[in-house]
Amino acid sequence: MNDFPLTDVEQQQWIEQALAEDVGQGDLTTLATLPADLILSAAMVTREKMVLAGLPLAVAILRHVIKDAVIHTPVTDGDHIDAGTTILALSGNAQQILTAERTTLNLLQHLSGIATLTQTYVRELDGTDCALLDTRKTIPGYRKLAKYATRMGGARNHRMRLDDGVLIKDNHIARIGSVTAAIAAAKNYDTRASVIGITVECDTLEQAAEAIAAGADRLLLDNMSLEMLREAVQLYKGQAELEASGGVTLETIGNIARTGVDCISVGRITQSAPAVDIGLDYLD
Repeated sequence: MNDFPLTDVEQQQWIEQALAEDVGQGDLTTLATLPADLILSAAMVTREKMVLAGLPLAVAILRHVIKDAVIHTPVTDGDHIDAGTTILALSGNAQQILTAERTTLNLLQHLSGIATLTQTYVRELDGTDCALLDTRKTIPGYRKLAKYATRMGGARNHRMRLDDGVLIKDNHIARIGSVTAAIAAAKNYDTRASVIGITVECDTLEQAAEAIAAGADRLLLDNMSLEMLREAVQLYKGQAELEASGGVTLETIGNIARTGVDCISVGRITQSAPAVDIGLDYLD
C-alpha cells in the first residue's frame, strides 16, 4: 500500500471525523431527490497531469459509505498520471456515492496536489546528489498524510513531530546565550531518539563554525546566499550534513542544490500546494 501512514484505527477515526464534518446528519438533497434503491456507475478521472497520492484512503472512504460497492483502481499512489486517466471506477448505491463524493475528492485533490508540486521541485534537483526535504508546515490533522504525499512526489521526510529530533533554532540560542551552550545542553539531555542528530540553524558562517566546533551533526543553513552556501560546503562538507532552507522557490532550488549542500527543506510543498483537478463522472 505504498507505505501508507495511517494505522487501521487512525484511518477509521479520520474517515468518521471527515464524514461527520461534511455530511452531518445526512445528505438532505440526495436523500430528497434520489430513489433509495438507485444504482450508479461512476469514474474518477483526472483533468490534468499529476502525481497520485491518497488513493488507499479514498477507497476506504468509499467502502465505509457505499455498502457492497464494486471498486476498481487501475493505478496506484506515486504514479505519474496524464489528464483524462481513470484512477478509480465504482458502482453502487447512488445516494451513498453522492454522499461520499466530496470528502473523497477533497482528499485526493489535496494530497495529489502536494505530491505533484513536490515532484516539480524534485525535477529541479536532477544532476545533483541533493535531496528534497519536507517540513512541519502542514494543516493540523493532515501531518502524516501530507508527508506521505511528499514521499509519493519524491521528497524525503524531515521531522514528523517535535519529538523526532533536536533542531536548535534562533530562539533557543537567544535564550541560552550561544550556539555552544545550546549544543552542550542538548548533549547533556537524552537525545538518542533524535533522527536528525543535533541540528543547528545557522544564519551566518560564524555560527556554522561554532556549531561544527561544538559537535553539531547537521547545519541548517538558513537564508544564506549562494556564495555563503558554497563556502559552507567547502569548509564543512563531510563534517556535518548540510541543509539549506529559507525562501526556496522553483526558480532558486536548482542553483542552491548545485552549491553542493546535502539537502534542501521546502515548506511550500505542503503549505502552498494547489489542489489538482479530479472529477467524478457518472456513467450511463
